[in-house]
Amino acid sequence: MSTEPKKPDANTGTQGIPLTSIAPQSGDNANRRYEIVERGQLHTLNYRCYFRDVQTKAIVSPFHDIPLVNEQYTSTANGTTVYNMIVEVPRWTNAKMEINKQLKLNPIVQDVKSGKPRFVHNVFPYHGYLWNYGALPQTWEDPNHIDEDTKTTGDNDPLDVCEIGTTLHATGSIVPVKIVGVLGLIDEGETDWKLIGIDVRDKLASQINDINDVEKYLPGLLEATRRWFKYYKVPTGKPPNKFALNEQYADRDYAQRVIDETRKYWVKLASGETKVEEKVCSIANTTLNNNGTISKEDADKIVEDNEKYNEQPAKIDITVHNLSYVQDI
Repeated sequence: MSTEPKKPDANTGTQGIPLTSIAPQSGDNANRRYEIVERGQLHTLNYRCYFRDVQTKAIVSPFHDIPLVNEQYTSTANGTTVYNMIVEVPRWTNAKMEINKQLKLNPIVQDVKSGKPRFVHNVFPYHGYLWNYGALPQTWEDPNHIDEDTKTTGDNDPLDVCEIGTTLHATGSIVPVKIVGVLGLIDEGETDWKLIGIDVRDKLASQINDINDVEKYLPGLLEATRRWFKYYKVPTGKPPNKFALNEQYADRDYAQRVIDETRKYWVKLASGETKVEEKVCSIANTTLNNNGTISKEDADKIVEDNEKYNEQPAKIDITVHNLSYVQDI
């Protein structure tokens, strides 16, 4: 008797899990203080990943409510400030998951392109993102401010982080990171700082303390990162991105100044001092006790008004795994 080997499903991995994302894991969140609350269906326009404080049971905004500094790890880090990083996109995946600034309580959703969930192109030799990609809460790149070094305005987002450790973190994870440097990307004419950080629990964390250490212990990653950000939009018909600081990485001290500055901009945003329309950037929160604070009941209703969570991700078109080839210039 002969058996024919089972043909793989082009839309899934060998275990039936889509290759473009990894479901959030609550155990990956810092201090287990927060858990995720999902609504809708992954890889559809209805997917929402909210966050809930397990102590107060209140829904919180990952943009405004989750603290910037991780006090637990900072207290044992020998003078190094450790930050909470909200993971949006796991390494090697290309579903463009992001904290949504416009929706109240800022759930993680999948970005939209041409009315469909967005997947970034796989620029050879990479598949998706090269690192765990996410953001620092309680920071904001003010679109009204022109940066002295980049000569462009901020992109209206929290600071982005490329977490370069060896562990793969799922969407919705809250990871304690130390920041070792920064790349000054100019993305379509806007300042879009890319912090380089590492999970302080990573096996390489004790060796990587500044930007020069990255090349020593992770050779090739910094150059690959610069190339990725330069060309990742070229397959969509856009020109290569540009960089500030002569296309060079800045060290941890410079990165700290970027964090401090964008923290001040966020304080003014969250307090209402900087006026931004809600359709551009919601300041709804449940912990700050300011003009944007809403009740726990109202926050629960925002979540409940979404579709119930469907554990089975939507099937994806196999073309999201296609490779694009870009000529370096």
